[in-house]
Amino acid sequence: MSSISTFRRLNALSLFQAFAEERIAAGDPPKGLEAAWAARIEVSGATWSMAKSGARPIGDKLARQIEQHCSKPAGWLDEEREPAGLSPGEQQFLALALKTYRATNSDGRKRLRQWLKSFAE
Repeated sequence: MSSISTFRRLNALSLFQAFAEERIAAGDPPKGLEAAWAARIEVSGATWSMAKSGARPIGDKLARQIEQHCSKPAGWLDEEREPAGLSPGEQQFLALALKTYRATNSDGRKRLRQWLKSFAE
């Protein structure tokens, strides 16, 4: 069982991801989306960065503020949620990875797996 701090952080990240995907789909560049999100929820970029990373827990006041600015009912951030599935960006990445994996030989597949493992570390 996770804590309310974890639920709030994960749910806030989900809201940010939806915001970012919406803005990118509308043609906005990815650079600056963090600042735009912080402005939307009326916090400093540093506050959002610390909340996002878990360095600062999302307290009651900030949780209600995020919910209000995202048109969510009070307490929405506090609830555990099932993952919503793959985002469009994740789907595109997986499709590209699968296409690349299938298009190469066993040596290329081995190198691809090694690269992904080293990148994840």
